[in-house]
Amino acid sequence: MPASTPKRPRIAVLADSDTRWKWGALTAHRIAPGPSMETGPREDAQVGPALDGFLLRGRATPTPRQLEEVGVRADSLREVTAVEFLRAMEEESYDILVLALVGGGVQAMLHGLKRAWENRTSRPVVVTGYVGVVYEKLADGLLLRHGADLVLANSRQDAERFRAVYDGVGADASSVTEVALPFLGGAAYEGEHTPSAKQGRRPYTVVFAAQPSVPENRKDRTYLLNRLVQHARRHPEREVLLKLRSKPGEHTTHIEELPYQKLVQRLDPPANFRLVYGNMGEVLDHTDLLVTVSSTAALESLHRRVPTVVLTDLGVREALGNHHFVGSGCLASWDQLDAGHRPVPDAEWVARQGVVADGSYESAFDAARERIAKLLGRPGGLPPLAPYYTPVTAPGYLPGILARHHLGPDGTPLPGAPAADKDPGPVRQIVRRAARGAYRHGVQRVAPVIRRMGEL
Repeated sequence: MPASTPKRPRIAVLADSDTRWKWGALTAHRIAPGPSMETGPREDAQVGPALDGFLLRGRATPTPRQLEEVGVRADSLREVTAVEFLRAMEEESYDILVLALVGGGVQAMLHGLKRAWENRTSRPVVVTGYVGVVYEKLADGLLLRHGADLVLANSRQDAERFRAVYDGVGADASSVTEVALPFLGGAAYEGEHTPSAKQGRRPYTVVFAAQPSVPENRKDRTYLLNRLVQHARRHPEREVLLKLRSKPGEHTTHIEELPYQKLVQRLDPPANFRLVYGNMGEVLDHTDLLVTVSSTAALESLHRRVPTVVLTDLGVREALGNHHFVGSGCLASWDQLDAGHRPVPDAEWVARQGVVADGSYESAFDAARERIAKLLGRPGGLPPLAPYYTPVTAPGYLPGILARHHLGPDGTPLPGAPAADKDPGPVRQIVRRAARGAYRHGVQRVAPVIRRMGEL
């Protein structure tokens, strides 16, 4: 008789931005129990888990273009409010739930789910973590994520720091599980001017990975753009690319008030300078030098052994996030790059950051898969969720976090909380789009003007 087909694990992912959807969906494939998923999502959807995506309605809800750029397929994908999501989790049965949200969103969902599941005999394994480098609000973000069954740490260094924070406040640290960034991968860099089967020898390509909110002010962003354009003029034989995260009007995890697309309109860049979008992994396929201030793209680049530079032109500062790369060997300035300098990454630092360029990436998620399998097989099911923050431990902090998601102090939806039993009608869709447009106009046009007036 033919062998029985194993049941596909059911996984739900709740995300509040394009980057968190990318992290959450790829993480779901990596940690799914069963055959190793080290290669990421399979072409045959029936091989991997059954994945249902939920996009939390808000200012950063991904657009169809952004979702397409991420390139992760789901069996279903819909936009929801927090209350709608909690209702779905109460009615549906999943094996794993990945909360790919900002810290406050994770905390609200943990309390809401605890309430929604209080009459159930079984519940999913709840997983959360961080999209990339954790260089600010370490204690705040971690304690807001406490209560999930697994809090994923993207590196050995993060795992140690996470456990230290939980131990330091007397919270259970057993949920901390070391993994790696789920979107690493791709072919290793083989050297400059790698031949292409279709196009012959391609030009040496320099890519600047832009960030929506680093740096924040016009002066610094204009400076970086000018240096990139100057580099293109100095090296007409090179292709110089400005890799952008979003198009004007779109939002990502972070608010972008001064899009580079608008700043570059005031310049006259040479023909070998271009703006590019798309999946970072595909861009790295043709990159000879990756330059950034502090983007997680630097870790993707290092994983593939692409020469990588973290800029020091604006200083090495916590506000920029490039302080995280102290000890990496990748810090350099545009002057040094223009003079031909190429940093050499420190192997020990790279290894501690979850950048497993040594070939061990395929086993980076084994511990998470094993832990999830044990939790799913736990006799009697899983205990109720138990976040560190409660009305007793944080009475002046927790209620406000829950209220932002229309939840009461015990996780119960508040009266009048937005929830719909059907898709929004045409009028509601128009109003929602108008509200988002007004918000984005305020962020990108009005807020900077008010700030400048305040500096007079």
